[in-house]
Amino acid sequence: MSRPAVLSSDSIAARLPPGWHHDGNWLRRTFTFGDFSEAFGFMARAALAADRLDHHPNWSNVYATVEVALQTHDVGGVTSLDVDLAGEMNRCAGE
Repeated sequence: MSRPAVLSSDSIAARLPPGWHHDGNWLRRTFTFGDFSEAFGFMARAALAADRLDHHPNWSNVYATVEVALQTHDVGGVTSLDVDLAGEMNRCAGE
């Protein structure tokens, strides 16, 4: 399966969903919830969205906080898959 091309910084900036920032070859965001249950619920919803896109996040969870870093590893940078997953994750968080 062919992977999308790495996006330019300008293209990423134009398409970046709210709350996310572009950090070199990554998109990053910290989600903060009311408690562990809310954070875990978000991760479950986001996992289903990621699986539908066949694109999976680097993430970690500590209590009510979920740290996310997105990159298309095959191409070593940010692609449309990362931007799309970032938007899906925002929706999963209720934004």
